[in-house]
Amino acid sequence: MISIVGALFALTMQAQTALKKVYDESINPMEQIDQALVKAKSEGKFVICQVGGNWCPWCLRFADFITKDATISQVVDENFVYIHVNYNPRKSEGEEKALLAKKMMERLNNPARFGFPVFVVLDDAGKVMHIQDSSFLEEGQGYDQKKVLRFFKNWTPKAVKP
Repeated sequence: MISIVGALFALTMQAQTALKKVYDESINPMEQIDQALVKAKSEGKFVICQVGGNWCPWCLRFADFITKDATISQVVDENFVYIHVNYNPRKSEGEEKALLAKKMMERLNNPARFGFPVFVVLDDAGKVMHIQDSSFLEEGQGYDQKKVLRFFKNWTPKAVKP
């Protein structure tokens, strides 16, 4: 009986700590990027593509981290159109989706070489300005606020075009 109660407690705790899925797997990533660019241009911002997927625990951790940190959220909201770009290269999803994933990666200068999540900063015209390897933002089993803020602040429109 004690082992059953323990197992139920563990499942309950795991369900409570599950991270929110932030990648919309049903949308076309190329159209998502195009829409973000239109919005960024109209607001005088840049676009940050957080490339990854709901399959990536570090991707979900990062999304959770920046959402819960008010200082980081403010910097992001004031300077960027921030999108979660789903990447799924598996042909089991269909040849068309695999081809679309390949084209999307080519458009973003093939950032997968850095692992996931990977961040691609686009100017308001859609030009790739920077690709950020997320491992440099990590600390222990999470992310470091100072490192993350430094990354975002170094790529704001004001920092790039003073």
